[in-house]
Amino acid sequence: MNTMTPFAVLLVAAVACVVDVRTRRIPNVLTLSAALGGLLAHWVVDGPNGALFAASGWLVGLLVFMPFFMLRGMGGGDIKLLAALGAWLGPGETLWLAIYTGVAGGVLALVVAAWSGYLRTALRNVKSMAGFWVVSGLRPVPGLTLESKGAPRLAYAVPILAGTVVTLWL
Repeated sequence: MNTMTPFAVLLVAAVACVVDVRTRRIPNVLTLSAALGGLLAHWVVDGPNGALFAASGWLVGLLVFMPFFMLRGMGGGDIKLLAALGAWLGPGETLWLAIYTGVAGGVLALVVAAWSGYLRTALRNVKSMAGFWVVSGLRPVPGLTLESKGAPRLAYAVPILAGTVVTLWL
């Protein structure tokens, strides 16, 4: 990891967090420019091997959260943000970022659900999804996707920022 990487990763994650909290969207211009910046920075520092490192991190970031996107439980901006951060961090650190982000997201989801009085409903929904997937296979559950109304929403850039801080710290 070069000396510029932690600064760039924290800056991108923090900007995405602020924008996501305010608008519930993560702009493509941020994720695309961050991904290209990671690719270019690694190319300049390590040549083609650096570019391959960055591209591998981007791909890991994209693939790790893709199942959640395909099940309509996560937005595309969240996946693109993780991929962009992966372009800076490389494949190994991106896996850790995804793990720490998942833990932070789970904790945040429980806190938000409890705070909003939605915890029992959320736990029932998880049970319903598991039952649906056993019977119907792994696919979006009608009425329990991002398009569904009624559930509290998470700005997932918040746990991505938390996961970023932990990844860089450890």
